[in-house]
Amino acid sequence: MPVNLHPPVAALLLPVSGVSMGIAQANIKRENRNDLLVIQLCDGTRVAGVFTKNRFCAAPVIVAREHLAVDNGIRALVINTGNANAGTGEQGLQDARATCDALAGLLGCEATQILPFSTGVIMEALPVAKIAAGLPAAVANTVPDNWFDAAHAIMTTDIVAKAISKQVVVDGVTVTITGIAKGSGMIHPNMATMLGYIATDAAIAQPLLQQMVTTAANTSFNCITVDGDTSTNDALMLIATGQSALPEVNLVSASAARVLQDAITGVAIYLAQAIVRDGEGATKFITVKLEGGRDEAECKKIGYAIAHSPLVKTAFFASDPNLGRILAAIGYADVEDLDVSALQLYLDDVLVAEKGGRAASYQEADGQRVMQQSDITIRVVLNRGLVNQTLWTCDFSYDYVKINASYRS
Repeated sequence: MPVNLHPPVAALLLPVSGVSMGIAQANIKRENRNDLLVIQLCDGTRVAGVFTKNRFCAAPVIVAREHLAVDNGIRALVINTGNANAGTGEQGLQDARATCDALAGLLGCEATQILPFSTGVIMEALPVAKIAAGLPAAVANTVPDNWFDAAHAIMTTDIVAKAISKQVVVDGVTVTITGIAKGSGMIHPNMATMLGYIATDAAIAQPLLQQMVTTAANTSFNCITVDGDTSTNDALMLIATGQSALPEVNLVSASAARVLQDAITGVAIYLAQAIVRDGEGATKFITVKLEGGRDEAECKKIGYAIAHSPLVKTAFFASDPNLGRILAAIGYADVEDLDVSALQLYLDDVLVAEKGGRAASYQEADGQRVMQQSDITIRVVLNRGLVNQTLWTCDFSYDYVKINASYRS
């Protein structure tokens, strides 16, 4: 079960003026489940995004990038689960474009004003006919306060839907931010997450919007890992409808931009952590803190060496304080001139290692006590500089293997 992650409450998910959502059952992979989502946007809405850096990126990623570059004003997003439309070659691109064509015909807009997204099994043809047949129902039941159902419609192996709302006051005006995400396995984003959508009713200039989504991703989704696999379909989109009374925020609106950035990043961090807490088969949520590094790059090298290590992750699943595995991961992280005698390793408040080996004060009973917890912090004090970095990961359980062994069945 997810680690200390509670399902979203529909009443607490706030509508964002200018955004409406419709759900449908297209029977893409399984019968009788909501697997198709249409998000409609009011005229004048601005959209920015970041996408996977996987070179085998999915067809909808390629098409969505193309349509954003046209800068024709995005009017809708269409998301299907059950099929990733990745590893599908030229036919996959045609299918993604056909999906956009079908929705554009229903909405009376250009196909380039539609952004397609897919998630599910890789290297299988997208069932375009099923999606096209489901789109009219999704458009017909579009409503503005449907974030709860939308969060459920984009799930694949997720156990718990991921959604959150936040309101902040910017220059005396209340601004709403609501976000949803999906993801549970194949999580080591090199940009964002499996799929994530954050919307606000603030008006934000396009250059600042792109800057904001990149910053939010780098501080949240780019700091998580479940299994070290970067998906072919990762996308994080930031939507600004401009429907609030707040004047447009741009690159020179320093104070307002800072408040909005902090709020958007806060939503992104919650969603990113929720993905790790719902990691396939996870029983432990692990925060990895690097302190006193020379730069972000070396902090992330060491942090991910720990967070990716199957030996470290399985030890945490077993609540076994076999913590020499963490030292080994730090040592092979390929950080040049790392002085291991200068660093300290902590497990929560317990000093485990210093001066190149086991701390004189460390007792295995203390390590065992911490390892029994469901939320654990690994803290590595490098004593090399002033840079700090935080990453989030989970353990590896038997269920991770079971879930992924039977993913297509």
